[in-house]
Amino acid sequence: MLKGIPKILSPELLKVMCEMGHGDRIVIADGNFPSESVGKDAKVIRMDGHGACEVLEAVLELFPLDTYVEKPVNLMEVVPGDKVDTPIWGEYEKLVKAADARGPEAIGHIERFAFYEEAAKAYAIVATGEGALYANVMLQKGVV
Repeated sequence: MLKGIPKILSPELLKVMCEMGHGDRIVIADGNFPSESVGKDAKVIRMDGHGACEVLEAVLELFPLDTYVEKPVNLMEVVPGDKVDTPIWGEYEKLVKAADARGPEAIGHIERFAFYEEAAKAYAIVATGEGALYANVMLQKGVV
């Protein structure tokens, strides 16, 4: 056991976060995201019993966001014509604001298929059991 580490963070996820360097990206994926196929060249960490917000909150306690890019946090855009509400994005904004002085200004959006392409280049993908649609979030690591 370690002090000060959120209990939701498994030893595997902690190891991966430590291995990552400046500019590396990690995706916290919802339950519909094709984590295994998109992440075939990445480290895929299964956290099926957890929601994306609780994982994001714990990761942001330890994970510095990149200050050398304008948008170190990126969400998957809603496909035009898809009538889906994304209330989880407001929760993400609160969590990012608590972790980074830029707040919601640190958050960008990437078109769905471009998000898949960028996620395929990520160092790691955390596959959660999140049921909200368009709940995928990609973080770019900064320096301490």
